[in-house]
Parts: sequence; structure tokens; C-alpha cells
Amino acid sequence: LKTGEMNKTEAAYGAHLESLKAAGEIVWCKFEGLKFRLADNTFYTPDFAVMLASGQLQAHEVKGHWQDDARAKIKIAAAMFPIEFIAVKAKAKKDGGGWAVEAF
Repeated sequence: LKTGEMNKTEAAYGAHLESLKAAGEIVWCKFEGLKFRLADNTFYTPDFAVMLASGQLQAHEVKGHWQDDARAKIKIAAAMFPIEFIAVKAKAKKDGGGWAVEAF
């Protein structure tokens, strides 16, 4: 997909974030709202920038499956920047649905 376009899983997670916003748990979220420089000519753009009601800033990555370079980039970003990086994966309906969360 082009930059700025969501796939189906990202769109579903975006709707989930909007419901958290309506409930007052988060105050702001933006798709591809932050870009992190990891090294010369190496950047990482998480799927969603999220601000919790507490003011804490988080970067959320939505994954169907991981590729090695994506996992490496989120780990490097988490080590370099003072915000919380979170990966979410959709759970199968047979497993109760919702989102599996992994923090970095």
C-alpha cells in the first residue's frame, strides 16, 4: 500500500483506537503520525502515534505477521527513544477476538 493508506487490520485497529478515544482512555491518535530516525537513511514509522489520557505517548505497530527487519526496527527505536513502543496483532475470533499486545 502507499504511504498513508491503511490495510484491513490497521483500519480495524484504528476503529478500536477511536472507541478508546470515545471512552476517554486515549486523547489522540494519528495513523503514521511519527517518524523516527534510527541511523543515516534508516527510518521507522509506526502505524499509529497514540497519546494516553495520562499524557504518555506511545507508538503502536499493527502486524499480521512479523518480518525480521520490522522486529529489529521496533526494538532499535524502543532502545533509542523515551516512549513506549507496542505491537498489536489481531486475535482469531475462535480465540475470543480482540488484540494481542507486545510491549518493547
